[in-house]
Amino acid sequence: MKYMKLGSKPDAFHSDGNDIRFVATELASDIIVNVGDVKFYLHKFPLLSKSSRLQRLVAATSDESIDEIDIPDIPGGPAAFEICAKFCYGMIVTLNAYNVVAARCAAEYLEMYETVEKGNLVYKIDVFLGSSVFRSWKDSIIVLQTTKSLQPWSEDLKVVSHCIESIACKASIDPTEVEWSYTYNRKKLALENGSDSQWNGVEQQQSVPKDWWVEDLCELEMDSYKRVIMAIKTKGMVSGKVLGEALKAYACKRLPGFSKGSLTHGGDSTKYRFLLETIVWLFPTKRGAVSCCFLLRLLKAANYLDCSENCKKELIKRIGQQLDEASAADILVPAPAGSNNLYDIDLVLNIIGEFLTQENSSSRSSPETSGELHDGRSPVLVSRSSMVAVSKLIDEYLTEAAKDPNLPLSKFVELAQMVSGSCRPVHDGLYSAIDTFLKEHPGLTKSEKKKICSLLDCKNLSPDACMHAVQNDRLPLRLVVQILFFEQVRQSTALIPAARENGAVSQVSSRSATAATDEWQGVKIVGASERSSGGGGGGGGGKNDDDKGGGGKVKGILMPKRILGKLWSGKTVQGGENSSSETPESPDEVKSTPSRNTRNSVSR
Repeated sequence: MKYMKLGSKPDAFHSDGNDIRFVATELASDIIVNVGDVKFYLHKFPLLSKSSRLQRLVAATSDESIDEIDIPDIPGGPAAFEICAKFCYGMIVTLNAYNVVAARCAAEYLEMYETVEKGNLVYKIDVFLGSSVFRSWKDSIIVLQTTKSLQPWSEDLKVVSHCIESIACKASIDPTEVEWSYTYNRKKLALENGSDSQWNGVEQQQSVPKDWWVEDLCELEMDSYKRVIMAIKTKGMVSGKVLGEALKAYACKRLPGFSKGSLTHGGDSTKYRFLLETIVWLFPTKRGAVSCCFLLRLLKAANYLDCSENCKKELIKRIGQQLDEASAADILVPAPAGSNNLYDIDLVLNIIGEFLTQENSSSRSSPETSGELHDGRSPVLVSRSSMVAVSKLIDEYLTEAAKDPNLPLSKFVELAQMVSGSCRPVHDGLYSAIDTFLKEHPGLTKSEKKKICSLLDCKNLSPDACMHAVQNDRLPLRLVVQILFFEQVRQSTALIPAARENGAVSQVSSRSATAATDEWQGVKIVGASERSSGGGGGGGGGKNDDDKGGGGKVKGILMPKRILGKLWSGKTVQGGENSSSETPESPDEVKSTPSRNTRNSVSR
């Protein structure tokens, strides 16, 4: 820290209690200066020789024996006045970053100019500020912190603006040219991460990180911090990523509990609401300057603090622009107070809607017209990988949200349908979400189950998901049979390349390949005699090992007893007509070919 010593005489100021200060000298005091609650017993000559204001105040008094004057509004109070008084007596005074602004404002108040005496206090402090304090990184920050209690004097004297300019210039310099000390505890250097700082036994010199200044600025109050960040942005030398890191560090430092994920404002919600809204307002315009995880944490905090709608809309817009970076845990935003739901699903719908808006705008932009948008920003191009990532995110979110027993079916379906089928190549995640919803909502009607299960595309389920689904009692029977059919077709089609290598394609494989193009309405349940290939298909002789024990397998998938009981035995009427507990709702549903002497099975 820089400092400056003024004067050469020993300090002769003494105190008598907390409210009396005097100078130990043989001469009796002839002036009393009241500064707030403190009385200073001093002498006129040293004071009046350097202060125009004191000259006028003394001249206005009528008492000839001893003059007593009041200066209750001097900036810096008794401590700042004492510095000025010691300077008048020629006593040793040490100025540093903590007291120099108060002394400068007090000297301005007392009018200690060069016109009164050469080398006066105002001149000496200005020289110290310009030659030392404003050239020091940490001193400039300390001085800026002290200016808040000295308004409007510090602002009028340009001390605040000089500090901000000094800090902004240093933060904008090339990191390779940084030579001053700074605080950096962000654990990004190799040494801090536990990496070896030596290479082949030679000590490697650690380079200055680009965000070296971030933590030091976190000591500033919001008003000063805002002005410094704006000055840094204006210079245009610092990247948006570094500015984003600065804002993140400030939020973690200043918002209580934010770094731990559970905000606690301690009753002072107005202060923290202003702080959060200001951080959002300071965001760099470039997409991706702030991580999506940080944005979602801010959105949760904004809901908790009841921030303005404009603040929330800005956060939702930015989150939507980079939603593919988020995880399901990030978007599990608690529902607002008074809601019956666990999570704020409407908020998630708005975020995904914002993501889809940018996708639609980018797809409509032609190469000739997509140079710039109306707001001056380049259009955001959404890749297919981003769309797939968001669809996976939705499925994971729905799996968690479905555990809420109060989640409406309409909201579940609306959110699941927000992405197109082409963006969801695998439906395992959606199946998991549907299964969770069915488990937590056992009172669904048949039509409601049909509605939610219609979201699934059986052709896009993995074999493991199919194995689970066909044994899932919560699924409608029609969906289970449909899954069995498509899994059979998939497995049979997979046998074609091997058969071709052997020089022959079996009838079963050919028939399955043709069936792969058929819709579910074309599925038939046929007799076992029709399943046999190459003879042996007379009456009753079509039984095999799959028929034993009331269960069977369709191309490697275990046929659950529930399905077999309904399809093969228990629901067959004597007249040869099949019936089911789930009556087909259209003539195109499951068709059956009755046989007196054979059991029904799913056709190959």
